[in-house]
Amino acid sequence: MYDSSVSEHQTLRVLLYSDDSDVRETVKNSLGNRPHPDLPAVEFIECATEPVVWQHLDSGTIDVAILDGETAPAGGMGVARQLKDEVYQAPPVLLLTARPQDAWLATWSRVEAVVPQPLDPFRLADVFIDLAQSALAAKG
Repeated sequence: MYDSSVSEHQTLRVLLYSDDSDVRETVKNSLGNRPHPDLPAVEFIECATEPVVWQHLDSGTIDVAILDGETAPAGGMGVARQLKDEVYQAPPVLLLTARPQDAWLATWSRVEAVVPQPLDPFRLADVFIDLAQSALAAKG
């Protein structure tokens, strides 16, 4: 479990990749600025294109990535797979899939968590909180 003595001034940097502004807005509204008292405030880094995703991931400052599997032309599954192959100590990834049946395919991309669309805000928040707490605990 993550240490609840987190400073109010620290932030959890979350990369949010989707070419659909409605998906990005739904994710942000579902998680809010601080989805759990034991987590620091969330700072969303929104990306609609793959080159911008890589700029942020290469910086090494991303704590968690949320990737939309339906983004075109570079989908979240492929980006996640490349991230896990190429980035040392890659951040954990939450993948948004088109349907619950796509979860098996998400295993190929080696993501840590999957949430199907249409997004259930409560499920998304629960999965994100678990992932973020694990990510922060791993950082020590």
